Amino acid sequence: MLLLGIAWGCGSGADAPGQTFTGIKQRGEITWGADLAGGEPFVFEDPAHGGMLIGFEVDIMDALARRLGVKARMVQHTWSQLVPSLERGDFDIVMNGLEATPDRRDRLLLSDPYYVYAETLAVRRGDPYLSIFDLIGKRVGTLNQTYAWDIISMLPMTGAPYEGNEEPYIDLELGRVDGVLLDNIIANRYGCTRAAVRCLPYDVARGSYSIGIRKDDNELAAAINDALAAMKKAGELETILTRWKLWDHRQTEEVGTTQAPPPRGFDGEMVKQFLEAALLTLELSVLAFLIAVPLGLLLAIMRVYGGPGASTGARVYIELFRGTPVLLQLFVLYYGLGEALHLGPISAGVIGLGLNYAAYEAEVYRGALLAIPRGQSEASRALGMGPWQTLRFIMVPQALRLALPPMTNDFVSLLKDSSLVSTVAAIELTKRMQMAALEMRSYLIPGIACAVLYILLSFPLSELARRLERRLSRDQRPHTL
Repeated sequence: MLLLGIAWGCGSGADAPGQTFTGIKQRGEITWGADLAGGEPFVFEDPAHGGMLIGFEVDIMDALARRLGVKARMVQHTWSQLVPSLERGDFDIVMNGLEATPDRRDRLLLSDPYYVYAETLAVRRGDPYLSIFDLIGKRVGTLNQTYAWDIISMLPMTGAPYEGNEEPYIDLELGRVDGVLLDNIIANRYGCTRAAVRCLPYDVARGSYSIGIRKDDNELAAAINDALAAMKKAGELETILTRWKLWDHRQTEEVGTTQAPPPRGFDGEMVKQFLEAALLTLELSVLAFLIAVPLGLLLAIMRVYGGPGASTGARVYIELFRGTPVLLQLFVLYYGLGEALHLGPISAGVIGLGLNYAAYEAEVYRGALLAIPRGQSEASRALGMGPWQTLRFIMVPQALRLALPPMTNDFVSLLKDSSLVSTVAAIELTKRMQMAALEMRSYLIPGIACAVLYILLSFPLSELARRLERRLSRDQRPHTL
């Protein structure tokens, strides 16, 4: 209990409930959560001055802080975790393209709008689609946890959730999705400028960006709204938006609001979705391991028994794939080589994970091969066996027997690393958990369900490996005393 108390006291820097504005004035600083990965024009690093932040939200935040009599400081957080991090007290407010959706309005205090956006539908140039309803039954991409995702979820179409602004349009060009629905501020910069992409000229829907504030901070919300109102009256907000080429007729028109849906329960449909995601996770892991095992064994044989060229080539492969993050490898395989390979998200995930884990398996098998006594190979040669016969019948079977425990450990690790495939728009188990947590507005039950399913997937393999180890370790012909 003492350790928990110390950890809580050291780790919690949030002000008392309802006292955030008082704390801001005492510190002389307001902290706002945002994600630099959102890029231009929201908040990003000035290419001409490294480390300096620019963007229309940076300008708005500086103007707000000045009117509040304090300084503003941005705190970097992953965009999908901004709202939970705000509620935890990691910063004072959220300002980073936070859409004023009904569920967020129910969860937070939202300021008056500072930007009105439109949902823009993009399709491939030459495709016959003229409206969102023409994409019924098709695959449509957007950012996860957005109003556009809510729209896609309400229609009978397959949603592809992405984490970045540019990736959906890359997939649209390559034919991996049939359309992309995103805010016009994103579509105009990342999609509509592409030669192979056509943006439809009408607004699918409209919404607004607001500042997110914790529920108890009514005083802070009132102060921010007063500052925004003063900026609008003085024309300062229009000046900022005009500077970033964002001011349009929508900024002076009313935006309708809708009622927040009640939090979803962990119902039968959600259980079905979790089971489907678990099956996809298992499929990804098994197929990737089926690539990793033979390729890793080949690399190990090349390193141990190959000539200088083969040994060097195997080592280069192993160091390349072990020395770079698997997430980077997935991005290069799926997006960087997309025009040449045309892989779907599942195929890219299987191949990417398989190639990565082959490097780790190679070192496991190399160690196992080197652990076999030299006399084994010498005895096989004395019996007239050739090099390949020795490998096939003597060395490899014994090496696989020695490598079984670390192979099991690697498969369990691969099972968990399959969650990275969500970055290429595949909804596996961890991604499904995140989406369910947002719908339920709680991570507890979805997190427990996710953990249970991962254990159910990995435990049978671990138990099978233990049984095989015990069986293989038995002396089939014990010595008699």
